[in-house]
Amino acid sequence: MGLFRRRKQATVPSHDRAADRGDLDHLENFIRSRRGVEAYIEPRTTVTETTVILIADDGEWTRRRIDGPDGARRFAYRMGIPVYDVRLMGYPQRMRDFNERRKRRPERH
Repeated sequence: MGLFRRRKQATVPSHDRAADRGDLDHLENFIRSRRGVEAYIEPRTTVTETTVILIADDGEWTRRRIDGPDGARRFAYRMGIPVYDVRLMGYPQRMRDFNERRKRRPERH
């Protein structure tokens, strides 16, 4: 009869992709071309894989996929930058200030 058998969970195909060389190249270039960059690990969600957000000392930021939290830590260590967990630290005020300045800037055409 099988009333109490466990059902296999259906796997939902992900529309997301893992980090690739292009993602890592972008992150490395951001670090080389900005001052005071710090890495913040953003957790995996139902929509995206783990991401890392890099934030420069002026608040400018970029986000890319990374190969899990451990991959983000290895990347930050290799690049010689501090790394934080965004769930524990939150986003720095300088990032919010940068976003606000960008919002108020007149659009260029």
